[in-house]
Amino acid sequence: MVAESALPAKVTILGVTIDNIVEAEAIDQIAQFIATGQPHHVVTVNPEFVMEAQRNRAFRRVLAAADLATPDGFGLVLVARWRDTPLRGRVTGVALTQQIAARAATQGWSIFLLGARPGVAERAAAVLERAHPGLRIAGCYAGSPQPQEEAGIVARVVQARPDVLLVAYGHPAQDLWIARNQPRLRVPVAIGVGGVFDYLAGEVALAPAWMRCVGLEWLYRLIKQPWRWRRIMVAVPLFLWAALREPHRST
Repeated sequence: MVAESALPAKVTILGVTIDNIVEAEAIDQIAQFIATGQPHHVVTVNPEFVMEAQRNRAFRRVLAAADLATPDGFGLVLVARWRDTPLRGRVTGVALTQQIAARAATQGWSIFLLGARPGVAERAAAVLERAHPGLRIAGCYAGSPQPQEEAGIVARVVQARPDVLLVAYGHPAQDLWIARNQPRLRVPVAIGVGGVFDYLAGEVALAPAWMRCVGLEWLYRLIKQPWRWRRIMVAVPLFLWAALREPHRST
């Protein structure tokens, strides 16, 4: 077993670099980003991100340029462990959103929820407000990542002046959208959160805790949403096959 002090600060899998960080450290880093007032981009990397980056150069560049890349996805944990450079934990989009909301309620940060289907962001915001009294929601808007909508959405977010912008357009659209627009938005922290609003709003159920602990979320999604089988094939067997064949690299 590798001593924690000897673990790399970052782990690279198939050319995508991930910060070897746990939830508490991620929240502390986000707090530091907000304190600077300067724009930052946080990505929550999972196996689908890694595989998309193999064929999408623009997305690969965005992941490389991110200010913080958290380890989201059990497959990353498995591969890193097999290479004897284990990740210290997972920082999923759902957990990160909840932790940000909790800290925001005490620190006075405001949050803007962008994306998902109409009405979903509002329901997700209501759930967060009930769970974290005092939380300030700067705004909610569905919109879309289409270029023709960017000017209007940017104006809406700039007017709201949130400390944290959560974008739920799914990958790679959400992170490409953030990268394109952060120079105008200048939000201290912008994060692509995928389906988090759907989970919070009760549109999609989370896998049972025991399945999440042993990395079987993909199986739960396959049972509940069988039409996702292509995505699950990419995120599980194809990712593991590619990653385990890659020569070991860490930084």
